[in-house]
Amino acid sequence: MKKVFLLITIFNFSFFSYAQEQKLPNRGAKGEAKDSIVEPTIDLFKIISVENDTTQVDTSLTIQKDYKFNYLRKDLFGLLPFANTGQTYNALTEFRDFTTIAPKFGVRARHYNFMESADIRYYNVPTPLTELYFKTVPEQGQQLDAFFTVNTSERLNFSVAYKGVRALGKFRHMLTSTGNFRTTLNYQTKDRKYRAKLHFISQDLMNEENGGLTNDALASYIGKEEEFEDRSVLDVNFENAESTLYGKSFFLDHKYFLKGAQDSINNKLYLSHRLNYSYKKFQYLQSNAANNILGASFQSTGLRDEVRYESMSNTVAVNFDNAVLGEISGRAGFTSLDYWYDSVFVGEDGVVADRLDGQMLEVGGSYDNYLGGFNLHGDVAFSFGDNFSGNHIIASAGYQLDSFNFLNFGLKQTSRAPNLNFLLYQSDYINYNWQHDYDNENAQSLFFELFAKKIANLSGELTQIQNYTYFGENGEGAIKPFQSGGDVRYVKLKAQREFEFGKFAFDNTVLYQKVSDGSDVFNVPELLTRNSLYFKDFWFDNALYLQTGFTFTYFSSYQMNGYDPVLAEFYVQNDTNYGNYPLVDFFFNGKVDQARIFFKLENLNFALNGNNNFSAPRYPHNDFMIRFGIVWNFFL
Repeated sequence: MKKVFLLITIFNFSFFSYAQEQKLPNRGAKGEAKDSIVEPTIDLFKIISVENDTTQVDTSLTIQKDYKFNYLRKDLFGLLPFANTGQTYNALTEFRDFTTIAPKFGVRARHYNFMESADIRYYNVPTPLTELYFKTVPEQGQQLDAFFTVNTSERLNFSVAYKGVRALGKFRHMLTSTGNFRTTLNYQTKDRKYRAKLHFISQDLMNEENGGLTNDALASYIGKEEEFEDRSVLDVNFENAESTLYGKSFFLDHKYFLKGAQDSINNKLYLSHRLNYSYKKFQYLQSNAANNILGASFQSTGLRDEVRYESMSNTVAVNFDNAVLGEISGRAGFTSLDYWYDSVFVGEDGVVADRLDGQMLEVGGSYDNYLGGFNLHGDVAFSFGDNFSGNHIIASAGYQLDSFNFLNFGLKQTSRAPNLNFLLYQSDYINYNWQHDYDNENAQSLFFELFAKKIANLSGELTQIQNYTYFGENGEGAIKPFQSGGDVRYVKLKAQREFEFGKFAFDNTVLYQKVSDGSDVFNVPELLTRNSLYFKDFWFDNALYLQTGFTFTYFSSYQMNGYDPVLAEFYVQNDTNYGNYPLVDFFFNGKVDQARIFFKLENLNFALNGNNNFSAPRYPHNDFMIRFGIVWNFFL
């Protein structure tokens, strides 16, 4: 009921804004101003990150907007979605975090849509702003993301948003029901000496779990048998389980300027404090045990696995900004972690504790400057604690080669404990109980980025990982955590370039990856491509701007990671290769005023040839679908 009331409130704001809308100047692909009213201009609607990187509201229609029109609201290149909206994604490349030095909670398959502090944006707008996102789902449901922000004064901004999804899906027992509520506050005093950003997030992400297709259903699906084109008749391993990730977090970042509060002053000296509190709970519920699939259990009915996590970090910093010396910051902080179950577990291999906790003292600093033509950036942090410790070093240099070309290169290094569910886990299933004292996972990476307008946007990484920690099969069919004794080394090179031919455009992204060491524990496809060929033009006296064409996606065959429903984690399997199949989408997108309308025929080639492909072993890829939706901005 609270969620319904919130959505009604946001819609009321939205339509009130629409009823009194003043047209903003809107420039299309050709740059013509379509509306004559100049004030306020679109560049005054500012979006601000946690680290104060500022962009502006963008109501244009581009091919990148099509890539981001999805449940996550971001480009999914490198992610393979499961069959239902709101489910997880199988990673086709590694997205390693080099900034966090505290161990993470785990349950990583459920974190793609779990919003952390770095995902939140703050706003500063001259008039109230609303954005509504809607998109259809594979079967019986909808997805909506509603957002509203307003400046109650020039110095105080408030925003509230809710993203909700409920989708039944085409296969059995794969209902998803998720909700992400967030609200922010952005404030500064009249003299600008005190500035504060804070937010609150509340989330619950529920997925029904079915364990994938049974052996017989698997054979029918792979064989493309006509009677099973209705996917609801395919048998799944169980229809009585669900998993839910809950979360609440509070974040405050505020600073006080001792000198240089005004932007025009070169020398700035200020104190800052950051508080970040996070609570998470993961539940796996199953009415009857699936012992033939998941192994023996302590009880046959009413299975309930539940683990909780709580973290609190406080960081204070002294910051100095000078036109010659650059931006220099020194910081110190304290972090406490608590990860716990309700009771200890006593098994044949010993006692599994009910709790992991620790306190860490962190010291670090950062440096940014423009020196000798180079944009220099550095950040170091070291943490010391009774149970956990870690560090990271990030250094980069950027150089503007000319007005069209920019080069950035550097190194990243991190050391932190493996995710907590590698170290401790308890379950009503006997095989899913363990406690390990693993070493820190260490990673080093050399990287470069070249933005060359006339060539391509190029990037590359050479990464080495020691003590790589992963889930895998133990030889008896059970999923267990492991830590590799050897190094994992891999290289990846990515290129992106869009070519334009009059009213036609051809956008290409290619990723090449090669694992030189550790290919038995680290599996990714060697080649991943996405190519979009489309037509763009203004119609109806420039009232409609459209883009229509085809997007072709492909990844080469590789030993794709499997998905474990009890852990909500992916695990390494080295038995079967998957992939080496294309995905072809047809899209027809249009923009009218501030509304972007999206229409897509997804997996069009499956309608012609049938579908027997997978997003993970035993988990089918989605079939051909017709999808449509809208993103609409309202300005008061």
